[in-house]
Amino acid sequence: MNTEPKPIYGDGNPETHPLTWRLSRKEHLRDINDYEELDGYAGLKKAITMKPAEVLDVVKAATVKGRGGAGFPAGIKWSLMAPNDGGPRYLICNSDEMEPGTFKDRLLNEKLPHQLIEGMLIAAYTLEATHGYIFIRGEYIEAAQWLNEALEQARAKGYLGENILDTGWNFELYVHTGAGRYICGEETALINSLEGRRANPRTKPPFPQVAGAWGRPTIVNNVETFNNLPAILLRGPEWYIGLSEGKSKDPGTKIYGASGKVKFPGLWELPFGTTAREVIEEHAGGMRDGLKLKAWLPGGASTDFLPADTIDLPMDAETIMKAGSRLGTCLLMVVDETQCMVSAVRNLEEFFARESCGWCTPCRDGLPWAVKALKALENGEGKLEDVQHLQELTRKLWIGKTFCAHAPGAMEPLMGALKHFRSEFEAKATDRPVAQTSHVEQA
Repeated sequence: MNTEPKPIYGDGNPETHPLTWRLSRKEHLRDINDYEELDGYAGLKKAITMKPAEVLDVVKAATVKGRGGAGFPAGIKWSLMAPNDGGPRYLICNSDEMEPGTFKDRLLNEKLPHQLIEGMLIAAYTLEATHGYIFIRGEYIEAAQWLNEALEQARAKGYLGENILDTGWNFELYVHTGAGRYICGEETALINSLEGRRANPRTKPPFPQVAGAWGRPTIVNNVETFNNLPAILLRGPEWYIGLSEGKSKDPGTKIYGASGKVKFPGLWELPFGTTAREVIEEHAGGMRDGLKLKAWLPGGASTDFLPADTIDLPMDAETIMKAGSRLGTCLLMVVDETQCMVSAVRNLEEFFARESCGWCTPCRDGLPWAVKALKALENGEGKLEDVQHLQELTRKLWIGKTFCAHAPGAMEPLMGALKHFRSEFEAKATDRPVAQTSHVEQA
């Protein structure tokens, strides 16, 4: 196991660590001159020598997948944007990042703000966007500050505003701080919030690519997705696909992370297909002394718990899905053998219940029911029937039963915990005589 923290940027090679290699040269690249000295905005300058359709072909050939959790190919998403009719066209960066256990976008925003701006400029040029917004969670105060300063520097250099780099292309980009709702991670709820409305998801179709912000064509992508674009334009899609070193069908690198009772919680840029064992033991230094891994979440709070004996699985979308979970954001959360799974799940479900927008009944009422049942079990006041009710909720709050993916996401850690650690739930229930009334029935 690793005995000291490893840097996020590996050996600092731009050929192998396109997202973070610059951090091996400087602690941060907030100054535009420092960024330009290290190939900054070179990808944009190459993009504007091409036609927008040609840039789109490059992105599609690289098979850049969304890095916010869904993993939908960005090039396909972009190709679905409505044709340019001369009106406003919007580009939005989803930097809400309120998924518990996820903090990768914060690092990119705070230390490499120009890399995000360059990536968004490449996307905006490709999509013929007229306006862009970086929608960032309100708690990311420092990140918003550095992004705003970077935007001012970019404007002064001619990368933003009117007639960008003498191309005749106009584009403006703004930072918009959100009001602090997890549901804004869903793109249509984010758009509603950006417009000044209540952050509820919208019915789809129409999709944002056709009718998004203010009823106009809109593309929404994650921070890390945009950060990939400058290097892809410089080095090409074949290079990008090769970054996964044959470990995975998913191309490129990914910012992996680990939190919980590991020795060195943090972030590392690694090829897709890196095993969970490598992330936990080699990069995070293994579990803290005297502790043993019991379970882990592959990619944030809205993924299914997996048992410790699965940590040799490659961390890519297909493999983790076959194992019964989702890759999500690739930020692992570990649970050690001293922790109670009932308590761990209850903690997560309280968050999801609080963050429900309340738009649909299954989510609005079902999640608090789950919390009440879990609390009852945790406090020795539940019974076996409550465990069965929890199992039923994972079906009643699943995909197709709710308006958006919030409740199904909330059910994933509960599903994984019941699948692999049901005995812990039942042991809690048997502490109370079966004859007593179910807590859920009382609710």
